[in-house]
Amino acid sequence: MASVFERMKNVILADIHEILDEKEKKNPIAMLNQYLRECEKETEKVRKLVERQYLLKDEFTREYHHALEMAEKRKKQSEIAERAGEAELFEFAQSEHMQYAERAARLKEAKEKAEEQLVQLERKYEELKHKLKDMQLKRMELMGRENIARAQYRMNKWLENPAYSETPFRRFAEIERYLERLEYQVNSDYFRHTIDAKIAQLEKRLKNEESH
Repeated sequence: MASVFERMKNVILADIHEILDEKEKKNPIAMLNQYLRECEKETEKVRKLVERQYLLKDEFTREYHHALEMAEKRKKQSEIAERAGEAELFEFAQSEHMQYAERAARLKEAKEKAEEQLVQLERKYEELKHKLKDMQLKRMELMGRENIARAQYRMNKWLENPAYSETPFRRFAEIERYLERLEYQVNSDYFRHTIDAKIAQLEKRLKNEESH
């Protein structure tokens, strides 16, 4: 039994999703919003890659300067060992100098390449941001046009369609007629009550006069 209800639920959910998808397809603003959200996500990913490239460039720069300093240091040490006649120490310092010099050359090349790639990446990133901004502004323009169209449609519906525009005025007229009838009834009742009171007073006065 549970599996039957589960299948029914899945069928209903699938139908709902299909209806929502069809509704999205019929609404170009909603489709544009979805596309812009995807573009914003991609732009954020690119921004993180640009930041990572900055970190790599800085790391290459630090390693390059360190290799240069060590190559210069080992070079001086090898010269000192050579003047002192320390052949073994001279060979070790000379070997270290060559390794650091080669490393510095590789790091220099890698640093320059990273800087060049960073410039290109930044340029592409700026272009992407400008395109995204242009699309966001275009979306605002389209939303404004859609809003104006909806507002004009509703105003025209009330101003041009008698079924909508005349109904409130008919109701006002009915209320006015009702109030007029009510006022007439109140005034009539008051007038009748006043006449009855005056006639009663006249009758009482006449009886008193006749009795005297």
